Amino acid sequence: MIYLYLDRNTIKLLYLKKTLLGQQETLFHQKTYESDLIDKGKIINIDLLASAIKEVVTSSNRPVADNQISLILPQEFFNFFRTTVPSDIASSALNSFIADKARSILPIDNNELASDYFVQESEQEKVVTYFGINQETLLSIKQALTLIDFKLVSIIPDTMAYFKLFEKTLRKEKKETILYVELGINILSGYLFDSCGLVDDKKISINYSEEDKISDILKLKIDEITTDKKKINRIIISGEKSDTIRQDTFTKSVGVWTNPLKRIVPTFYEEYLKMLVPKDGKVFPILTYDVCFGAFILFEENKNFSLLKNNNLYRNSVSLPKIKMPRKEVFLFVGSFVVSFLLFVLISKFGNNFKLPNFMAKKNVAVVTPTAVPPSPTPTPNFKKEEIKIKILNGSGVKGKATEIKEILRKKGYVEILTDNADNFDFTITEIQVKNDKKQLGEMIKNDLKDYIASPKITVLDDKEASDLVLIFATDFK
Repeated sequence: MIYLYLDRNTIKLLYLKKTLLGQQETLFHQKTYESDLIDKGKIINIDLLASAIKEVVTSSNRPVADNQISLILPQEFFNFFRTTVPSDIASSALNSFIADKARSILPIDNNELASDYFVQESEQEKVVTYFGINQETLLSIKQALTLIDFKLVSIIPDTMAYFKLFEKTLRKEKKETILYVELGINILSGYLFDSCGLVDDKKISINYSEEDKISDILKLKIDEITTDKKKINRIIISGEKSDTIRQDTFTKSVGVWTNPLKRIVPTFYEEYLKMLVPKDGKVFPILTYDVCFGAFILFEENKNFSLLKNNNLYRNSVSLPKIKMPRKEVFLFVGSFVVSFLLFVLISKFGNNFKLPNFMAKKNVAVVTPTAVPPSPTPTPNFKKEEIKIKILNGSGVKGKATEIKEILRKKGYVEILTDNADNFDFTITEIQVKNDKKQLGEMIKNDLKDYIASPKITVLDDKEASDLVLIFATDFK
């Protein structure tokens, strides 16, 4: 499969060929052109696009023995909306509802779009995200690929590919807004997501120079978004320029917890990363080909999503009714039949010697000593260790101690850990600061560090802090 990302004047190629061992032989290549290939969700010139794609495919360091293309396009190519429905809605009703919704809110007739949607479920509701691409645009793309003997097998919005890169770090019950940022050459771009997918299809794009400080630019943008009553809870940062960013200092400068993509992928998507085997022996550059890698994950995990199927919104809309027998009545009927049959067999076998029990006879009533009620178990925490954000502060002045404690906690299962110095090095008692909504976390950390500290002080952490827990280690920490 060829995963091809088409940007304004850049094409990125990721070619994967499955081996007998289940791995993927991997080729990757990109090229930037002087002329624009697309503009405002349209193909500028079919022949120019066909020529550019052909050049990228043939100029890779190894031959590409495949003609099937999964094309990734910028969000500007797609009509988009999001809606919620009850969690118990039937599939046929859902299809009809989405079709009616598309007709009512989209500026174009839904029949003129190749469309599909995906659903994220929670206990109370389903969140439905819809994407549709103009049929004329789709025809232009197919014509360009036909000219060079390639076949289009799928079209993927880049926002869906980005979402797949951090979806496993999310919890559906936790409401948070995430800013996915791509640091390109002199341009910063991104989209807003939440735990169910894309929130706003308007792309954030900021030009910057080499003299500009990325953290300052991003902080200004976050402040601007916050004024629109949207609080950014987390930043996912990618792109080649993000490789040199330090998570702890960047988080402190921006004021929002920052996750570099280069740390997320090896932790949460290791099984997919291990499948890729570059032919030249190089390490796969995930920060450059993040959108292609996300499309690969999407193709593996969401095979039913396709914008190329006709009448997606009307699939399964007509079906014969299913008649279900009442489960309770069936069980009562079967149970009574079995009991009657057993009584008939017993009476037939024992004849007059068989006697029914005398329920009127007196019985010796045994006195039962009441059993002591066991203590209530400790409630299960509503969070996972790998999702907790911890900051370790050096309050003793011992050099290298923060890194040592960080490794101890990593072995205990914690992943998101930053280190820094406390305001001073005069702490004599280790202090654990934890937010009110995660009080169990304080005891959990205390128990995990019981071999190193006997009686740490546990206090309340301000809810405005980006971290869930702050550990200030003192001279009493072994």
